[in-house]
Amino acid sequence: MTTPSAPPTSAEAPPSEQRSILLDLAFLRLWTGATASGLATWALPFVLGLAVFERTLTATDLGLLLAARTVGFLAAVPVAGVLADRHSRRGVVLWAGLAAGAAAPVIAAGLDRSVLLMAAAAAVAGAGQGACRPAYQALTAEVVDADRRQQANAAMTLAVRVTTLVGPSLAALLAVFLDTWALLVGIGLLWLVAACVPGRGARPGAAEDTSEPSAATDRASFLAEFTEGIREARRHPWFLAGLGALTAVIATGYSATGVALPMVSRDEYGTEVVLAGAMTAYTAGALGGALLIARWRPRSPGRAALAGLAAYGFAPLSLIFPVHPVVVMAAYAVAGIGIELFNVPWFTAAQREVAPDKLARVSSLDFLLSYGLAPVGLAVIAPAIDAFGPEAVLAGCALICFAAPATAALVPSARTFSAAPGRSDVH
Repeated sequence: MTTPSAPPTSAEAPPSEQRSILLDLAFLRLWTGATASGLATWALPFVLGLAVFERTLTATDLGLLLAARTVGFLAAVPVAGVLADRHSRRGVVLWAGLAAGAAAPVIAAGLDRSVLLMAAAAAVAGAGQGACRPAYQALTAEVVDADRRQQANAAMTLAVRVTTLVGPSLAALLAVFLDTWALLVGIGLLWLVAACVPGRGARPGAAEDTSEPSAATDRASFLAEFTEGIREARRHPWFLAGLGALTAVIATGYSATGVALPMVSRDEYGTEVVLAGAMTAYTAGALGGALLIARWRPRSPGRAALAGLAAYGFAPLSLIFPVHPVVVMAAYAVAGIGIELFNVPWFTAAQREVAPDKLARVSSLDFLLSYGLAPVGLAVIAPAIDAFGPEAVLAGCALICFAAPATAALVPSARTFSAAPGRSDVH
């Protein structure tokens, strides 16, 4: 595409982005499907938690179902990355959504009957969720022009955060009128929306690959093709550095939130208000961060994004000292702002820099490492707190959250999230 004579300043967006991306019908369809998949993904553990509350499911069974869903997710992500690059990304979204949609009523059918049936269906639901991630990421690059992708990615993440914020109230309201079985069927319907609403995109620079795979692709194994994606990722030092930082922050900072925050809220403050307030502040901060980064173009977008990622360190740091609850909530709001200041430029840079025919595989590597290793951090942090005390573990988490992005920023191409020197945006 044509290079503009003068790049946009750090305070303004390109003229083509002045019109809301949600007025673009193709992207609106994609956004609606992604929002439905996000709502369905969030709703499943919440609804299963209601089943525990109603005593139709035990806490042990709930843990088994959530573990099965995680296994399905991790197993599907790399396979879906290969399929989405080998075939139509739209087709992967369709079949993944249909699989997850079919799994929801099967989970409902297993209530009070067969936990094993429910676990198998939960694994299928997790696989559908995992398969959608890289496919949606790559489909965004097909549907949206390069100069509007940052706004598009901000709209995507904004939908996720709104869902997280209003979802609990909506689910609690529906639970007054509907039983768990009906709510699970409703989750299946959401997955049908996620599967059927998005339209087909045009793969940039590789339109001929979307119709049918080449003979070489037919002969290549999934492992060989996924390895090609790893080689493509290695071509981008900024990507490897940023992924390492993101993985470290999620494995430590998110683990502190998942395990230490409820414990500190109970033991230090004696109320669940701190827990609820901090999580609400984090989501509200993320909403603000998504709105900000939809328009803001920093001169060094990579370093600005990594600084935002490092801001997550304030969350575990706020739990070390006996501070007012408002300070904890403010720290989580800053963490929420920072995580979106990272996420949106990170996704946009991958869509811009990675070879189009390998984007889904590189995205699957991103999700596989960053989110796949999160359960390891959750499993380790509680025993670590028992062994070394909460202050030492939280301090270690905060140090890693600050240090990992700072180290990644030392990679020269991390300044702009681009291999091209001085390049921060492409139109």
